[in-house]
Amino acid sequence: MTRPFRFAVQSYNAESPDEWRDGARQAEALGYSALHLADHYLGPGPALESTNHPLQNHAAVPLMTVAAEATDTIKIGCRVFCIDYRPLAVLVKEAATMHWLSGGRVEFGLGAGWLAGEYEAFGIPMDPAGVRVSRLDESVRAAKQILSGEPVEFDGEHVRLSGFTGAPVLDTPMPIMIGGGARRVLGIAGREADIVSLNFDNSSGKIGAEGVASSTAEKIDAKVAWVKAGADSVGREMPEIEIGGYFTVVTPDEATAATTAAGFGQMFGLEPEAILDHPNCLIGTLDAIVDRLVERRERYGISYVTVGSTAMDAFAPVVGRLAGT
Repeated sequence: MTRPFRFAVQSYNAESPDEWRDGARQAEALGYSALHLADHYLGPGPALESTNHPLQNHAAVPLMTVAAEATDTIKIGCRVFCIDYRPLAVLVKEAATMHWLSGGRVEFGLGAGWLAGEYEAFGIPMDPAGVRVSRLDESVRAAKQILSGEPVEFDGEHVRLSGFTGAPVLDTPMPIMIGGGARRVLGIAGREADIVSLNFDNSSGKIGAEGVASSTAEKIDAKVAWVKAGADSVGREMPEIEIGGYFTVVTPDEATAATTAAGFGQMFGLEPEAILDHPNCLIGTLDAIVDRLVERRERYGISYVTVGSTAMDAFAPVVGRLAGT
């Protein structure tokens, strides 16, 4: 099934509350479908530097709430909430309350956690990947119980909940997004999620060349197949597949695109052609990016694309041409 394109903005920071509200309104006015944040908390310092992750000075939940209050139609999400950073029932209650307050506009993202430097800096135990993924599996299934409005009884190895119902009962279902890049996570996503956010394989615990190389064009074929296998295992249709354009640069001509791709290639140990074909890269003229997105939808089934807030305005003509088509 070919889904129409929709686009989201990934934002990390704003200098003031007014700037944050204005940015959310601008994303909505430009036709973006959603505004996403990340679930990261490290301030400046050696811990953040060790991860190579962008700084996010403010917590996702209050920023999401303010963005929802400042807008009318745009979806609000976090790609994705780390299941280890707060008790699951608390997180689901917060997300459901935001969904209720916003008139049904929250996309509820969940992930197994991966940023090793953040775990260490905050004193949060970081279990081996297999344990974290098992906890994610249970967390997603338990979250669905909480959101059902029925009495919750979940007795797993990692998640144990009982004796309550998960009000507020929602008139509009809150879609669950699962983010990840490894085989087992994507199988769970295919089985359980409404939206799958394809990410790098971040088992190294930081952003770097290894992760970028795990999501080249050929490797995304395998990742989509893992999602499909998970969906097929329970007889459901493929969920919507979302991918982040982490490296989005709109250029005036193809020569500039080639130079830009060469710079990214040198940074991540890939040839310029591999960067231009990389599903997490959108580098080129507006026409070239439009053509590339259409080709990727045909190849991978990816119709939901997120770009960084620094590229929001330059990328807006692509949104205008493709959103809803």
